[in-house]
Amino acid sequence: MFIPRITDRRTRMLLKRSLRGSGIETRHSVCKDFFSGELFDETGSASTAKRNEIYERESRKLAAELGRKLLDQSPTFSAGDITHIVFASCTGFVNPGPDFHLIKDLGLKSNVQRFILGFMGCYAAVPALRMAKHIAESDPKANVLVMCLELCSLHLHIEATHDSVLANSLFADGAGAAIVSSREPQKDLPCAAELGEFFTEIIPEGEPDMTWQIGDQGFDLVLSNRVPEMIESQIGNIVHSICDKDQIDHWAIHPGGRGILDKVQTAVPVPAEKLQISREVMRRYGNMASATVLFVIKDIIEQAESGDETLSVAFGPGLTVEAGMLRKC
Repeated sequence: MFIPRITDRRTRMLLKRSLRGSGIETRHSVCKDFFSGELFDETGSASTAKRNEIYERESRKLAAELGRKLLDQSPTFSAGDITHIVFASCTGFVNPGPDFHLIKDLGLKSNVQRFILGFMGCYAAVPALRMAKHIAESDPKANVLVMCLELCSLHLHIEATHDSVLANSLFADGAGAAIVSSREPQKDLPCAAELGEFFTEIIPEGEPDMTWQIGDQGFDLVLSNRVPEMIESQIGNIVHSICDKDQIDHWAIHPGGRGILDKVQTAVPVPAEKLQISREVMRRYGNMASATVLFVIKDIIEQAESGDETLSVAFGPGLTVEAGMLRKC
């Protein structure tokens, strides 16, 4: 939809090739039409302030819609039960923000405690779940609403470099949420899991290859084509340090791109069918940054058998690797 506005022939060719090879068929955006809509001016430019203005409006609407959907589908929790919010996002800044507005929009109690995990990137869902687990373990009465919301398309701007084209061919908008509690789940819940151990590791040599900075024309993402190779060189050792991979029934790998999934599959190694859900989420939605792995986890848990073990792994700037264990209730 944005290719006709790119006049450089080489950049157009790179973008078309990257889109065809991405493994993504559909991506969603809060902008109905980038270049004829409100975001970009007649030169194809959009300031960071303008992008953030749209984030302020659209993030509140999306957060409220998702929160209502989550509560409507939960036979266990009502709005009045929520005691904490852990909100993760890296695609906009506003205060009071969507975490604050959820109190009014969902009819939550005014004394709900709120925590923001900001600007962490694609791996933020894992530490968000870890924080929620710690809260629930320390307070048996706590019911924590975890939400990851990203409007990546607001920061679209194509430059005539391979890394810029690669990054902009992957990212999309989306949001995912969960409720974390010490309360025993009902037996008929289709998507309930026990949170186990969590793990963090960094791949230091990848620090300059995946970065996320605030620029004058939106947030500037660096996503080098070296990232899959660096993940390939380390992920086998990281997984080995976490668990016995033969005991893992399901793999909820963040689909940061087709190349990342390919390298994880061969380096761990993981049977191809075990990454099918990650590839399917990528095909249907693209890379929605922190929200993406929640989509993968949901689809896996709904299909899993009681007691099945799932290892979730996500990657982000640093190069940071975040992982967590989940067991189907």
